Amino acid sequence: MSRLSDFSLQSTFMGILVAFVGFASSFAVVIKGLTTVGASPEQAATALMVLSIAMGLSAILLSLYTRIPVSVAWSTPGAALLASSGAIEGGFPVAAGAFIICGSLFVIAGLWRPLGKLVNLIPAPLANAMLAGILLGLCFAPVKAIAFNPLWGITIAMAWVIAGRINRLIAVPAALLALILIMIFAVDIPEENTARLFQNIVPSFTLVTPSFTLAGFVGIALPLFIVTMASQNVPGIAVLRIHEYEPKTGLLVSFTGIFSSISALFGGHAVNLAAITAAMCANEDAHPDPAKRYWSAIISGAGYVILGLFSGLVTGFAAIAPAILIESVAGLALIGAFSNSAVLAFNDAEHREAAAVTFLVTASGVSFYGVSGAFWGLLAGGLIFWITDSISKKRAKAKAPA
Repeated sequence: MSRLSDFSLQSTFMGILVAFVGFASSFAVVIKGLTTVGASPEQAATALMVLSIAMGLSAILLSLYTRIPVSVAWSTPGAALLASSGAIEGGFPVAAGAFIICGSLFVIAGLWRPLGKLVNLIPAPLANAMLAGILLGLCFAPVKAIAFNPLWGITIAMAWVIAGRINRLIAVPAALLALILIMIFAVDIPEENTARLFQNIVPSFTLVTPSFTLAGFVGIALPLFIVTMASQNVPGIAVLRIHEYEPKTGLLVSFTGIFSSISALFGGHAVNLAAITAAMCANEDAHPDPAKRYWSAIISGAGYVILGLFSGLVTGFAAIAPAILIESVAGLALIGAFSNSAVLAFNDAEHREAAAVTFLVTASGVSFYGVSGAFWGLLAGGLIFWITDSISKKRAKAKAPA
């Protein structure tokens, strides 16, 4: 269990940032995906709230129990999959039934030991290369923010640079403060948008009666399960391992599966282990001592619960703020994690090519069959890694004295 002596302001700042970025950067995708498969605006608002609470409680409970920084998120790739799938016969009740089945599959996958063994077989260079590829796109955001608005983008970046030279621990909070000040003093917000911020602050709970059909199972449940496992849970476990934690794979996946099934009763599609925000909670910016970084995940979980309860207000504010500015703060927070993972990925000369393939495929962002580049990057890099090892072994055997 946790100890209050491990609590720190540094972890608190990182946890708040993780919750804000995790919620604000992808809530629009979640709403789009849910409405595409038949959710009404009220059902989508409830689902967003319940998903946020579910991933917050999951992060808090798992981090308290394991004392490692377990970051949990809703399935953004899964929401994107829903957005591209179109309406399903039977409407949103069928989709909710499929969500329950998907959550149940997570529980089964967590209890099935071969999954943990599969994750543990991922070579360290490939895991680091995959993480670097995942982080690369968001690390571009500060540059894109400057292109979007040079004054705003440079202000956020300089706040990070200057504060970091004074004390590295306050660099990211300074960037976040700069964003808030820009929103208050520089962004021209129409009065009607300001008024909407205080309407429907807390969405009403709307229970969905699930319906189970073969079309829902094949068209939604299975693809959602595969996409979320390949794009979120496997990379999420790998991120923790990269930062020298030993996560209990089965426990983590099964636990998020239980919360996924519960949130599905209110229309939530899935919660899972996070990858990008996991790197934020697990790296040294969260705390110099790895044994105390779990508090950043606990704080982020509390932040998700609060954001969920007030998702109407938060959604309104996030909709007003330029998305690229929110992403730029996250990108600045991840530069350290990116540089560390890149160095470790390419440090092994023998497997450098395999790491490069993993990095490039992952960073491309290209998905095949609804599965993101992170999975295909590991698969492609793993193939090169296996071929390289096989050739090396044959050469070593040929050179060995008879």
